[in-house]
This record gives sequence, structure tokens and C-alpha cells, in this order.
Amino acid sequence: MPSLTFTALEGIPEIVPGDDLAAIIRAALARTGIVPVDGDVLVIAQKIVSKSEGRTVALSSVAPGARAQELAQITGKDPRLLELVLAESVAVLRAKRDVIVVEHRCGWIMANAGIDMSNVEQDGERVLLLPRDPDASCRALCAQLSDLARFGVIVNDSFGRAWRNGVTGTALGVAGMPGVVDLRGSRDRFGRVLRTTEVAIADEIAAGASALMGQADEGRPVIHVRGVPYQRRDGNGRELLRPKQLDMFR
Repeated sequence: MPSLTFTALEGIPEIVPGDDLAAIIRAALARTGIVPVDGDVLVIAQKIVSKSEGRTVALSSVAPGARAQELAQITGKDPRLLELVLAESVAVLRAKRDVIVVEHRCGWIMANAGIDMSNVEQDGERVLLLPRDPDASCRALCAQLSDLARFGVIVNDSFGRAWRNGVTGTALGVAGMPGVVDLRGSRDRFGRVLRTTEVAIADEIAAGASALMGQADEGRPVIHVRGVPYQRRDGNGRELLRPKQLDMFR
């Protein structure tokens, strides 16, 4: 019978800038008793990728400009945080009390440009920015772990969604597997040709892994996944971004 299994890797330490994530994951796979095989997927929390890449910023080092000060009046947010949000964004799409939604420089539509303070050491009010290039981070891990298996790798973050409450795991970066599986031209069980069906397989796997990772103090930032039903090809996270000209709601 087909099965899909998610396993949290044991003993991932607190990550600091410069840490070798590939070596840490390699040791955690062995510690957890997993023998990798081709087609396995590793889902990695964005926070540990950002931490290893030194993407923390002390708010005390930020001087907010006029636009950040203006947005602070609208949102009630710290103008230093908003200065970082602006630096990480190409456009502000919505701003009201307690909310700012932007187009991130990597193309995601998200609150606060993904900048977060949870699970970040708070000396000097430090915040954590998203990785500079999550696809590149995924490609590097695929290459560094290629002697173990041909992994798919996903960098995962928690996103809110239009029209739905709550956050869910979402793929920021992808390598070694498709971001989207195109089923157009396939037939359903009754022989009908599928004309519009494209499956965001990386987001589906990210969401499943996120349920095991948790959102608070669980300490499970790397999830091993086996049994993902996809035809292997090397994809990326950009596949999941809807082109602006096809976005009816912007």
C-alpha cells in the first residue's frame, strides 16, 4: 500500500551563524536511525537556515526612515522593524493597524516580509530575516548530502493565507524535486482529461512537515519524508509563485 511518512530528526542543536547544516543533518539522520534512499525529502525550517546564514539583525542597529515612520503611525509597529520590512520588499500592498502585507523581494506575498522574533535569542531585540536565496540554500544541501542519497530539499516557513484563518507550512525554497506537478493532460478515473490541475507538491509536503515541526518550543526543525509520490525532476520554489499578470486579486 502507498504510504507517506514524516519523521523528525533527533538532536538538532540551537543553530548559530556559520554552522554547517549539512553536517548537522547528516549526524541527525544517523542518530535517528534513518538510512537515506533516493527520493527521500528533507524539510528544513526557515529559521535554522536563516540562523546558519547569519540573517539576524539587532533592532538597535536600525535607523528608520521617513516611510518607516509613516507606516509605524498606520500600523502601530516598531519603525525599526518596518525599516527592515521595507528593505526586504519591493512593494507594500496593504497596511493597517497591526498588519503590513508586502511583496517580498523574492516574490512572496506575505506579512512583515517574513521577519520574525519567535525562537530568536532576544539579546538586543534581535529579529530574523528570511534566507537571501532559499532555492540556492536547498541546492547547496542537495549537493552536500548527495553521497548519502538523491534528496529533495524544501525550506519551509509558516504563511497565513487569504480567506483562511491560521498559518500553514509553505515551501520557500525547493531543490531536487518539483515545486509544482503539472497534471494537465492526464485523465481522471472516468477518463476525463484534466485541463487546469497543477499540484503544489512542495507546499503539500511543507504543510505536512510543519504539523510535526510545531510552532513554539518543540525543537524539531528538520523533518525526513519518505514516499512522496512524484516523478523526479529538479525544481525550485519560483514555480509556486503566481505571475502578477495572472493574479486577479492584486
